[in-house]
Amino acid sequence: MPAQQHESILDAAILCAKECEHCADACLDENNNMAECIRLCRDCSQMCWVSAGYISRGSRFIPQIVRSCIEICQACASECEKHDDDHCQKCAQTCRQAAEEYQKVANVAGVA
Repeated sequence: MPAQQHESILDAAILCAKECEHCADACLDENNNMAECIRLCRDCSQMCWVSAGYISRGSRFIPQIVRSCIEICQACASECEKHDDDHCQKCAQTCRQAAEEYQKVANVAGVA
């Protein structure tokens, strides 16, 4: 899987990682119960950064990584959607878009 063929997934992964980092940081500044949102944003961001590396290298482990990315992005989006903050809503949308891109790779790789 050459990286050039998967620019959209790389772009989505990096954007998702950035938005999750921003959301987690913004949630830290709030004085309400945002612990789960912060945890999931951090997990999602880290996984998206990692996936970008695996995809860029054309690793044989992309199917396993993609499966995890889909699950984590969906969990992060579901949590962020619970909050009215603009940064949470933007993060949720970005996570959903990344999960869709990961699903395209999963479909090609035969991952359900």
